[in-house]
Amino acid sequence: MSQVTFIERDGTRRIVEVVNGESLMQAGTRAGVDGIIGECGGSCMCATCHVYLTDEDFARLDPPDAMEQDALEFTASHQRPTSRLGCQVKLSAATDGLTVTVAEA
Repeated sequence: MSQVTFIERDGTRRIVEVVNGESLMQAGTRAGVDGIIGECGGSCMCATCHVYLTDEDFARLDPPDAMEQDALEFTASHQRPTSRLGCQVKLSAATDGLTVTVAEA
């Protein structure tokens, strides 16, 4: 099993055991991380799983595809260079130790 650290909007750090193959959104909603909603169920449509990664962790992942980039343009919160939609980040042994900050509302 791998772990991801979610930093909630109030600064609370939550370390979550994740299942390889699930998305950040699935892991966050399963663990009750405040601010990870996933209204669209992971269809890359609602951007309610918007997170910020560290520069180092962003570089570890494949870049967002065109659909995710388009959805990020319509987020309620400020888009950063390291913004991702949690539903589009698939977790694996290679992503163990990611740190993500839930985007502000």
